[in-house]
Amino acid sequence: MTARQFAGTIRLAGAADYPRMAELAGELGYPSKAEDIARRLAEMAASGEHAVFVAELADGTIAGFIGEFVYRSVEADARIEISGLVVDERYRSQAVGRFLLERAEEWARQKGFSATGLRSNVIRERAHAFYERQGYEHTKTQKSFRKNL
Repeated sequence: MTARQFAGTIRLAGAADYPRMAELAGELGYPSKAEDIARRLAEMAASGEHAVFVAELADGTIAGFIGEFVYRSVEADARIEISGLVVDERYRSQAVGRFLLERAEEWARQKGFSATGLRSNVIRERAHAFYERQGYEHTKTQKSFRKNL
């Protein structure tokens, strides 16, 4: 593969992909097991408001994945939110992320949405530049809070 060229397929994630997706989630900073991925996707499947796509290379290697969901809130119109995008570092800058993002945007349009959003950790400067090249605008800086219950 050369820059700007992706020789593979973007498709919905399946059970055989879960071990590799767990590895990739770990690369993104979210250590996971295949069982965790399976459970999470099963919980999402029933709503019809989530999609997860993988980038499969010609040799069968899963080079990355993207997750998205319908984001609904009282104060704003619904949109699609990218929940995570990760590309194996060996395949970055080879258009894998762009093709995954384009497929996610296609799913959003098919669902009737006119906007997508995402959040990216402030330390991921390379990712920020990638998103801006794909036409995403930095609209807000915020802090994220969480409380374990």
